[in-house]
Amino acid sequence: MPIIFGSITPDLKIVMSALPDLLMAMLKFTIPLALISFAIGLVIAILTALIKFLKPSENIFIKVPWNCLKAFANFYVWLFRSTPLLVQLFLIFFGLPSLNIQIPAFIAAVIGFSLNLGAYASETIKSALLSVPQDQWDAAYTLGFSTRQILIKIILPQATRIVLPPLSNEFIGLVKDTSLASTITIMEMFQLSQQMTSTNYKPLLMYSLVALLYAFLCSLLSLLQKYLEKRSSKFLNGGNN
Repeated sequence: MPIIFGSITPDLKIVMSALPDLLMAMLKFTIPLALISFAIGLVIAILTALIKFLKPSENIFIKVPWNCLKAFANFYVWLFRSTPLLVQLFLIFFGLPSLNIQIPAFIAAVIGFSLNLGAYASETIKSALLSVPQDQWDAAYTLGFSTRQILIKIILPQATRIVLPPLSNEFIGLVKDTSLASTITIMEMFQLSQQMTSTNYKPLLMYSLVALLYAFLCSLLSLLQKYLEKRSSKFLNGGNN
């Protein structure tokens, strides 16, 4: 028994010493990076989905040729869904300086994560919009609603309930993807754990600790997701949910 406790005690001291710094890195970089990127990416996704979903006669955007907008949206989605996120981050942070465009690491990460999320989430939102029956559009037009009014008052509320679970999953995935920000010098949890490993020579211990912190954070988000799904579905089936 003394041998066992003798090997555990130093590891426990390392964990207790590293935990405050890792939690600070989570609060300072990981969570803000995920929240900001998700918010911006969601706006991009909604605009892109609407451009791909609406017909030319339903254009509620700026007065430009609709085919140009749709072609740009399709190209954007194709580009970011066809290339790895890590490559996108490298192009933004390491590639753009060759064009004399210097971007701070955190902003570069926000741009990369937001554009990547926007491309994937736009297809999710588009599918949710398509799931609303066409009859509701026709009925609303008959009653004199404009396209903007139909979207805001009828279509988007229904699509929101449908799109909530997949968007929540994408946000949880984004939280885990923030570990890639370590490759462009952002001192988030994974980058910090790598630096700690170089001094304490405990890679299994440090990476396991970071994995547990990510698991804890994602578990909290999963609980929040279930709560939001329950709230958004409470009026279904006679309000028995």
